[in-house]
Amino acid sequence: MPKQGADQTKIYVLDTNILLHEPLAFLSFKEHDVIVPMTVLEELDYIKDSKKDVARDARVSIRAMEDLLHEATPEQMIDGVSMQGIASGESAPTGNLSIFADHGLPIDHQVFTSNENDNRIINAALHLQKIKQPRQVVLVTKDINMRLKAKGAGLGQVEDYRTDQLISDIKYLSKGYHTFEGGFWDSVKAVDSRTEGRDTIHTIEKSVLPEAYINEFLIDEDEKFAGLVESMTSDSIEVLDLGYERLMGRNAWGITPKNIGQGMALHALLDPHIDLVILTGPAGSGKTLLALAAALEMVVEKNMYDKIIVTRSTPEIAESIGFLPGTEEEKMAPWLAAITDSLEVLHKNDENVKGSMNYIMEKANIQFKSVNFMRGRSIQNAIVILDESQNLTASQLKTIITRCGEGTKLICGGNLAQIDSNYLSAVTSGLTYLVEKFKNFSGSATLNLDGVVRSRLAEFAEQEL
Repeated sequence: MPKQGADQTKIYVLDTNILLHEPLAFLSFKEHDVIVPMTVLEELDYIKDSKKDVARDARVSIRAMEDLLHEATPEQMIDGVSMQGIASGESAPTGNLSIFADHGLPIDHQVFTSNENDNRIINAALHLQKIKQPRQVVLVTKDINMRLKAKGAGLGQVEDYRTDQLISDIKYLSKGYHTFEGGFWDSVKAVDSRTEGRDTIHTIEKSVLPEAYINEFLIDEDEKFAGLVESMTSDSIEVLDLGYERLMGRNAWGITPKNIGQGMALHALLDPHIDLVILTGPAGSGKTLLALAAALEMVVEKNMYDKIIVTRSTPEIAESIGFLPGTEEEKMAPWLAAITDSLEVLHKNDENVKGSMNYIMEKANIQFKSVNFMRGRSIQNAIVILDESQNLTASQLKTIITRCGEGTKLICGGNLAQIDSNYLSAVTSGLTYLVEKFKNFSGSATLNLDGVVRSRLAEFAEQEL
């Protein structure tokens, strides 16, 4: 494509939360120019030395900008330094990066007179909109209220950062299974079946399910068929026949499925060939209980793994964990009550529940770890349960997944309706990114558990509140 003229390219003004969400976001605007207001640099400077969980992202962003701008003169910093050559590929940036001193703007270019950081960034964008005409100036921020303020103040273009979004709406997120209307065999015109040991494998035409992917479960409304996509070619799909009744009869540590979603999840959790299991769904759908039951079954009963590592992310851990007494495990206990609650459920019929829990925690070598201390580790032959993963960014999840060494199984659970992070939404959560990126990976399986089985009270609340 021919390079656009200067008047056709846009100027993107970045808010701080964009660079905390994705530290190298300034490289994602192709031929357009990027401006970082001085207020954003000041906020990054404050955050990089804090104990917040985004401090590392602030440092990464500052270093990346410094690498690009370190030889620039003050005039070049203001006019812009070309980003051409800093990255490769079709989406490599070719525009300029500049720093804009947003202090002391002309009073007639300021809509907001209070000295809040958001107001100064909006004022800077409004000032640039006036002096850079006819070029479009676009403020990019993940702060919804800031977008409303900017539009109300007269800024023509305000956007969310969507470069990292793999789907436009959470309703398009892969569920991990496909339900056929009526019976499965009513949809299949031709089939070639064979037996391998105790397994039956059906080869069907790709046209039956054109969008199929590896490890996608197949079920039908008649509740007679359950299968799993094992492999594909351009014109055929190989389906492992799991059997609906057999799937519902799976058992792990005394737990049996309460619905077909849990049956499929349990199958994936107990399959040693699947290294990553992603469980999504509402509160009370059984994500944590199934993960823990399967982990105990594989560690204690089958001796397939050496230990269970339980970790989770909550926005306040980084700031407050240091003030709690005790070891790392003891500090983490308040945030991992969901695990101990699940252990109680699994052993509620024992004569001495507390004694059973302590015995099992020692026998299964269950370790509670903070997600902040996972970096730099190499975890071998273990099951890692990552709870509340909807609060992690894609880069944070990558950090955890790359810790998993040989023989380690990772179970990620999360509810995209309960995101606590100020910088994430359902479509930009690392959990959503993980589901979409790994759906064609033969070593992973995704299951969306849509039935609330905790109680009728929880089910009604999930539907009506």
